[in-house]
Amino acid sequence: MKGHESKMARMEDILNLPVQDPPCAEFSAAHITWVKVEGGRQGGDDIALIPFSRVDDFVKGESSNAECPASFRIESRRKRSEGSISKPRVDGYLEYTLYWCSYGPEDYRDCESGLGDGSNFKPTTGKGSRPGRRHMMRGCLCHFTVKRLYTRPLLALIIYNQRNHVDKTGSPCHGILDQDAVGTRAMYAPRISEELRQKVMSMLYVGISLDNIIQHHMEVVQGHGGPHNRDDFLTRNDVRNIERVIRNTSHELHIDDACSVKIWVQRHQKHVFYFQDASASEPFILGIQTDWQLQQMLRHGQNGSVASHSTFGSKKLKYPLSTLLVFDSSRNAIPVAWVITSSLTGQDIHKWVGSLAERLRTKDSRWRLNAFLVDDPSFGFSAIRDAFQCRVLLCVWHVRRAWIRSLLKTCSNIDVQREMFKHLGWILYSSRSVPNAMDAVQEFMEVFVDQSAFMDYFKSQWSPYIESWVSCIRSLPVAGPEPHAAIESYHRRLKYKLFNDQYANFWPRIDWLIHTLTTEFHSLYWLDQYTVETGYFSNLRDESFSTNAWYQALHIPDIDVILDEQNLQVAKVISQTDRNLAYTIWNPGSEFSLCDCHWSNLGNLCKHVIKVAMMCKNRQVARPLLAAQIYRQTLLSLLHNPPDDPVVLDHAILCTTRLQQDIKGWEDLSNSGLLQQLPPELNSQMADNTLLFARSH
Repeated sequence: MKGHESKMARMEDILNLPVQDPPCAEFSAAHITWVKVEGGRQGGDDIALIPFSRVDDFVKGESSNAECPASFRIESRRKRSEGSISKPRVDGYLEYTLYWCSYGPEDYRDCESGLGDGSNFKPTTGKGSRPGRRHMMRGCLCHFTVKRLYTRPLLALIIYNQRNHVDKTGSPCHGILDQDAVGTRAMYAPRISEELRQKVMSMLYVGISLDNIIQHHMEVVQGHGGPHNRDDFLTRNDVRNIERVIRNTSHELHIDDACSVKIWVQRHQKHVFYFQDASASEPFILGIQTDWQLQQMLRHGQNGSVASHSTFGSKKLKYPLSTLLVFDSSRNAIPVAWVITSSLTGQDIHKWVGSLAERLRTKDSRWRLNAFLVDDPSFGFSAIRDAFQCRVLLCVWHVRRAWIRSLLKTCSNIDVQREMFKHLGWILYSSRSVPNAMDAVQEFMEVFVDQSAFMDYFKSQWSPYIESWVSCIRSLPVAGPEPHAAIESYHRRLKYKLFNDQYANFWPRIDWLIHTLTTEFHSLYWLDQYTVETGYFSNLRDESFSTNAWYQALHIPDIDVILDEQNLQVAKVISQTDRNLAYTIWNPGSEFSLCDCHWSNLGNLCKHVIKVAMMCKNRQVARPLLAAQIYRQTLLSLLHNPPDDPVVLDHAILCTTRLQQDIKGWEDLSNSGLLQQLPPELNSQMADNTLLFARSH
C-alpha cells in the first residue's frame, strides 16, 4: 500500500509542509501523506516532514513491509555542528543519513548461480565488497534520505528516492512479489530484528545456554503455527554471532574514563535521553533509557506512578546513580531510566526531566502519569509537575531504612529500639505539635541521651537535613508504606549486583557502571517480565522477584490480622506457614511500624507491617494525612481572619478550591495503595468549610 501523495512542491516551500506524527508506535510510508518535489536535486522524489525523534519509528515501520520485509542499513552519514553555516539552505542539514535496503544496491543473484559473466562483481556504489553480504544482495534500489534540518533541529525531512523494492529493471527483487524468492530466505527480511537480537542477548547475559535458546525459539515458532518471518528462522549461527559480540565487548572503550563514556554515548544515542559533559561551570549528567525500559514506562506508568531511587552509591561510585521505577502487577519495582550525575540529583532535575517526558509523549501523546514519588527533599518539585502534569508525593523509604538499620546496629535493647524509632517518626511529623523541628530533635536527644552511638550517627548524618525533610512533609503528601517494600527490594538487588568486591577496582569508572546496568542488570529485569508474561524459564527467575513484601501482603487474608481499633499501639498477624505463630506489629498504620519477624529484624519492611497498614487504611483508623491537617488549619485560619483586600480574598478562595480538588485526587491515590486514606469526616468538613468560605465572601 502506498502512502497518499499531493501535488508538486518546490524545495523552498518545505517548511510550509505539515509535520506528520502518526499516533501508532511504529509507522511506515503508508501512514504518511507524501509531496513530490518540483525541480532541484530531489526533483521527482517524495518528501515529508516528521519529528526527528520519530525517525527510528519510521525506519522500523518501513522494515516491516508485509510484501517486502527488509532491513534498512545506514549507507552513509554526515553531521554538521550548529553555527557552522552562516546562510543555510532551506533543506540544509545538521545530520544527513542515507538508508538503503540491505538487499541492494549490488546484485549477486546471477554471479552466485553461475549464470553471469562476472560484470556485476564490482559494487555499483564504489565502496568495495561487503564481506558476508554477497548472498543477500539482489540489486534492490529502495532507499531514502533523512535530513535533520539545520534551521529546525526538531524536524526531520524524509526524501524517499525510490519507494519500491525493485531492481534496475523495475521488477520486484525480494519478498512475496518476487517469484524467484518464493521458498527462499529472500522472502523475508535479511537479518533478525533488533527486538530478537536484544532478546537473545538478554538470555545469554542471564546464563541461558545456546541449546536452550534454540529449543525455546523452536517451541515459540511452533506455538504460532510455523515460520512467518526472518526471526522465525533463528539459527545456531545467529546465536553464536551474538555470543561472540558479548564476549568481545568491554566496558572500557578508552583508557580515559571520560572519553570512554563519550564513545558509548555516540554509539548508543537512541538509549540516551539527556547528556551533558562536565565542565568548569556545569556538572556531568547522563540519562539512560533503553527501548525496553521505554516500553515498560509506557505500559506500567500509564495512569500509574513513578518513584525515584536517588543518590545510590555516593560513597563508592565516582558519581551517584539515580533510578526511576514503575510498579508492575506483582508490585515489583522495574527500573525504567537511570540518571548518573556529578551533582545532587534534585538540583539538576529541571535539565533532564523535560527531555524524558517529551520522549514518552512522542511515543504516546495520550500517556499520563498519576503520581511521581520523590525520596529527596532537594528535588525540583515544580519541574516534575511541569513535565508530567501530575501530583508529587514524598516517599520516606530511604529515611526509614537508614534509621532502623542504624538502630539495629547501635542499640541492643529491643524495647528502646521501638521507642526511638517511634520518636524519630514524630520528629518528621513534628510540624503540628512542635513548630520548630529542631526542638523535636533536641527533645529526642534528651530522652535517649544514653544511646550515644546512635546520637553521634544522627547528629553527623541527619541533623543538618531534618528541617528540609520536615519542610517537605509540610508541603507534600506522604506516600504510604506499600511502595517502600518494592523500592527496598530494588535497592538490595542493585547493591548486590554492583557492590560485589570483585568489582571494587571498577567502581571509580563511569563506563563500567553504564555497561553493567545496560547489560547484565538490565537482563535480570527483562527475564523476570518475560517469565511473567510467557511462563518460560520460571526455573531461572530470581526468587527475590516473587518475595516482594508488598505483593505478599496482598495474599494475607484480612481474617489473619488482629487489629484493636480502640488500642492502636500494637497489632498481630498470624503466620501463613505456622498457624500457631503470630507476629506483633508496634505503631501500626505508620511508616515507622516495626514487626518482630526475622525479615523486619534485619532492617527491612516486612509483609506484616504492610498488611496492617492496608487494614488501617481500609478501616479508616490510620493517622490523618498530614497535608490534610495543614490544609484544614490554613482554611480555618482564613475563615477566622479573612483578608481585607478583595483581590487577595478572591485569590484565597481560588487557592482553597484548588487544594480541595488536589485532596480529592489524593483520595484516588489512596485507593491505589500509594497514599494514606483521608477520614471521611475530615474531607466532608473541608468541603463544607470551602463552600461556607466562598458563600460568605
